[in-house]
Amino acid sequence: MTEKNKPSESLSSGNAQKGNQSSLRLSTLTQAQLKTLIVQAKVQCKGGELPTYIPLLAKADPSWIAVQVQRIQGEKIAVGDIGCSFPLMSVIKPFVLLFLLEKLGSEAVFYRVGREASDQPFNSLAQLQADRGKPRNPMINSGAIALAGRLPGKDGASCCESLRQWLNQRSHSQLVLDEAMLQSVRSLPNERNHAIANLLAASGYLDHPEIALDTYNHVCCLSGTVRDLANLGMLLAQDSSMISPQHRRTVNDILITCGLYQASSRFAADVGLPTKSGVSGAMVSVVPSQGAIACYSPALDEMGNSQAGLFIVQQLAQAFC
Repeated sequence: MTEKNKPSESLSSGNAQKGNQSSLRLSTLTQAQLKTLIVQAKVQCKGGELPTYIPLLAKADPSWIAVQVQRIQGEKIAVGDIGCSFPLMSVIKPFVLLFLLEKLGSEAVFYRVGREASDQPFNSLAQLQADRGKPRNPMINSGAIALAGRLPGKDGASCCESLRQWLNQRSHSQLVLDEAMLQSVRSLPNERNHAIANLLAASGYLDHPEIALDTYNHVCCLSGTVRDLANLGMLLAQDSSMISPQHRRTVNDILITCGLYQASSRFAADVGLPTKSGVSGAMVSVVPSQGAIACYSPALDEMGNSQAGLFIVQQLAQAFC
């Protein structure tokens, strides 16, 4: 572990002799400690880039950082630029999977998508070709597009609305469709996603590629704050009468191995929390039986993950989880 990524003294002093086996729990985290961690993240995480292939994302302020820690007891701590609203982008993918597991069941879902990790970029066409047209997992674009094609509705807007209402009702979030972001996504052609959708259709894993692509673009533009994102994370953090425990475990298992693309295996070894990132700089981590950590910071590393988000979750996990 590098000096840059060591747990800060202020977070880990009560944990110095236990390494990653923390004697502390998320319930002991204080707002002062979380504020200190954000200051450290701003110092440690410099040089990240904003994505340019979605024009509105390129206009975000790279200095923004917001974090909310939501605990099962109902207590929450939020610090930083918590009023910022942002599109979830790929962070929506595990919740598309959860929705379809609940609606269709595991057999129908995993007929169209696998559960294996990929060492290729999230939008790799070569990976899909090597796998004979079946997506490797639901967290890369091919898998998410295949599952978007199974959302109920007649077009992208209605399919997205079905998902939005379901998530808001169960998580008490207030997700909205960011129409301006959707137009920005549509303003530049994404030939790679079109090629992926066409190969999925040719391979029998997608019925209506244009509707699926439109649905995928819509759901990625569902937007909220770190409060909304933490509430979503709680769907995966605790038992609930509204969500099958088996489906919750399935999503968490896939997040461990696939949620951060090529960085997933190392993050799983170092941190061990089910985590999903998005190109907007959104990130959500699940702390099973304890709570959820939601982060937003738009400056990305070379793999497309939020630099500050990774740092913050790693520090919290090593000190408190």
